[in-house]
Amino acid sequence: MAASTIKKVLVRRYDRETLAGHVNPAVFLQPEGLELVTAQGNTLIVPFPDVKSVAFVREFESAAPERQVFQTRPKMPGLWVSLTFRDGDRIEGIIPNNLLLLDPAGITVTPPDPFGNQQRIFVPRSSLTAVEVLGVVGSPLKKRKVKPTPKEQIGLFEE
Repeated sequence: MAASTIKKVLVRRYDRETLAGHVNPAVFLQPEGLELVTAQGNTLIVPFPDVKSVAFVREFESAAPERQVFQTRPKMPGLWVSLTFRDGDRIEGIIPNNLLLLDPAGITVTPPDPFGNQQRIFVPRSSLTAVEVLGVVGSPLKKRKVKPTPKEQIGLFEE
């Protein structure tokens, strides 16, 4: 039997307040929307068109603002993407370099700040107007070749 788990999330909605609650990552995506258990213990189904993003967080209250874009080229392997929302906002993140792992309901990205409050961000497809690949990080196709030493070079420390 699989162990049950719940995660803390902040559901950001268009033109409404942010909802704080808990979800089971394995089953929170329902055909009609996101299933959320609020802090009061109520179960809500939030329709996909109302959802801007779902941030899986460490704590509900965070004083520090989150970075939305990478300051330099990311180091973790995957596809470096830029997501543009319906309201014009934009965030960057990393998705796996295996397109079979993409969910038909939306895209889950790793945000730019690995030490921030947000661990993962799920964005429903209905919330996006564009997804742009900015780069491929850690591609197994291109391995750096070691340059061979020229034959005319002498060896100083060889015996």
